[in-house]
Amino acid sequence: MAQVVAPVRIRRVQRTALTLLVLAGTLNYIDRWTLSMANPLVRHDLGLSVAQMGVLLSAFLWAYAFSQLPGGALVDRIGPRRLLGAGLALWSIAQASAGLVTGLAQFATARVFLGMGEAPMFSGAVRVVRDWYNVRDRALPTGIWNATSSLGPTIAPPLLTGLMLAFGWRWMFILMGIVGVGLAAVWFALYREPEEVDLNSEELRYLTEGEPPASGQRVSFREWRQLFRYRTTWGLVLGFFGIVYLVWLYQSWLPGYLEMQRHMSIRATGFVSAIPYAFGVVGSVGAGWVADRLMQRGLSPINSRKVPVIVGLLGMGVFTFLAAETPSNVAAIGFISGALFCAGGSSGMSWALASVAAPASCTASLGSIQNFGGYLGGAMAPIVTGFIVQETGSFVPALLVAAAIALVAALAYLLVIPNHPIIFDEPGPALSGARGVPRT
Repeated sequence: MAQVVAPVRIRRVQRTALTLLVLAGTLNYIDRWTLSMANPLVRHDLGLSVAQMGVLLSAFLWAYAFSQLPGGALVDRIGPRRLLGAGLALWSIAQASAGLVTGLAQFATARVFLGMGEAPMFSGAVRVVRDWYNVRDRALPTGIWNATSSLGPTIAPPLLTGLMLAFGWRWMFILMGIVGVGLAAVWFALYREPEEVDLNSEELRYLTEGEPPASGQRVSFREWRQLFRYRTTWGLVLGFFGIVYLVWLYQSWLPGYLEMQRHMSIRATGFVSAIPYAFGVVGSVGAGWVADRLMQRGLSPINSRKVPVIVGLLGMGVFTFLAAETPSNVAAIGFISGALFCAGGSSGMSWALASVAAPASCTASLGSIQNFGGYLGGAMAPIVTGFIVQETGSFVPALLVAAAIALVAALAYLLVIPNHPIIFDEPGPALSGARGVPRT
């Protein structure tokens, strides 16, 4: 398949948009880590129990998960410029307000608004890529902005620790919030929707070549609801549940695992915990490059994304199993790094898959429905893992359960998601398995 070259002005827009998405996505994940990094100080200063801290940590996840469903539809309805910008401003104000709280209820409220504000981030990003990149070129930029889910956790420990040591935990929250409000202003100033730009015929041809004509630019509630009739939607929900379950198992329990299971010191844990996430950055970008090459070699848009997702999930399961069974600390870190390398690739290409599986008017909607399923898994992972560790005294069974979930998720992508995009105007697209192949 021949490579499509973007016109000069389109390339300039792409660079600006992708740079802003990387900055916002990295801030998104750093802001999620603030409470985890400040955990002991917050518990001490506010007089919270361990159980209360667990409630506080989970407040973000549940708010984020349930805000996905309206969030993606709103992105498709009013555009990522306004909604992603407003979300960035909202979560940054919530972040800053966390530095002013005096008790559990106030802090939990701030974390709920943090989750609500962050909800449009990734569905907005997938819509931006859908809007400004040709279908043949979307996997690599998706892998790049998705790499922020690993880049943020790599940067967060040294950055946030430095801010806390210099200014205290309250000012850490306030300063991060100020940075976010500033970035929201930059996003509003620089990013534009395609309909806000006077595109010429060459630019329009690049953006639309290789895709069926769009029925409309703004999603209706009927179209959003209709997405749930398709196997593709449920396959994305089930598959992404498994990906995010493993991601949050490591994100919430990796330091505790290294200390409790591997008997590492707190100082060593702080350094070692960042290593696997660096591999996640490489995995996300690398999988995007591979997916675009697969499509150029003739694979369909769907299959060129499904292959890296499925291979990555199998790798996540195998590496997690090996990490559970090895007696060597060094080997365990190596296997966990492999698992997060594969997680970066699977996660990024799941978003890329949503961008080519959805009708043009529903890109963010389908992505956010997928993310809703994923963060149900993400919200369950810390709870399930904690219960298993408490009952067995070991992380090994918890890791084995996670490895099994990864394998089931791989089967969901392989068997549930058909090899063609969702086409609303075709009869029989629902769960019966009818193909809904575009007319020729």
